[in-house]
Amino acid sequence: MTGNHLGEFLRACRAALRPEDVGMASYGVRRVTGLRREEVAVLAGVNADYYTRLEQGRERRPSAQVLDALSRALRLDPDAHAHLHQLAGTAPGNQFTHTTDRVSPALRQLMDGYPGAAAFVINRTLDVLAANALTQALHSPFEKLDNLARMAFLDPAGRQFYTRWSHTAQATVGHLRQTAGLDPDNLRLRELVRTLTEHSTDFTRLWNTHTVRGKTQDAKHFLHPDVGPLTLTYHAFDVRDAPGQQLIIYQAEPGSPHTQALALLGSIHATSNQAAPRQPR
Repeated sequence: MTGNHLGEFLRACRAALRPEDVGMASYGVRRVTGLRREEVAVLAGVNADYYTRLEQGRERRPSAQVLDALSRALRLDPDAHAHLHQLAGTAPGNQFTHTTDRVSPALRQLMDGYPGAAAFVINRTLDVLAANALTQALHSPFEKLDNLARMAFLDPAGRQFYTRWSHTAQATVGHLRQTAGLDPDNLRLRELVRTLTEHSTDFTRLWNTHTVRGKTQDAKHFLHPDVGPLTLTYHAFDVRDAPGQQLIIYQAEPGSPHTQALALLGSIHATSNQAAPRQPR
């Protein structure tokens, strides 16, 4: 991670588009991947030299109107559009709010009140701060339930556990990129990214695309050695009294075989843990 976050993001977005994607003809030998700087400038209606200075980090205070025009030119989705404004410091409420990794007793009690759902709390860097018993049972194939990015990319269990591993990997990196826009100087994020880039070429490749994706809701597909395939839907909820924390809840469709499998998984691990209960996370 370098200091020119805005320029890096613009370059990555430009490289991901071809002239035909934006209705432009391609002329001459193209020495760069994707659109040329001049082409982005034309699409956005800005001066080409000004856009070049933005990419190079020589201009760091574009207006919100310029950013909106660049967002349209680069075909950014809502998450990427918001990320662009975060990087430039023009997003509403852009001042980053630091938070604690301490999970309140009330939230822990709430998670334990969902015996049929896997519930856990994460921070912006995907560290698992607290988890109920079913979450621990669900992630039992992993060496540790500590950080979702480390588990996906560096734990050998990851590629078997996540049956749509590529989708999970892209979503994981997209979430961390969103965090980089909110808090680019986060020391924990820098440490995590450094570790992942040193040990995973897949992470490095995805990180360099600068794709942004927030957590809201989606279907997750797992393969657990104790109960087989599991398809669960997750929802993410912001924790109001701890900005930066999210409560994640995995549930199976009521009455489906996956509901029965999830219940069986909880029963298996509750029985196995009676003799040697796992320490709470």
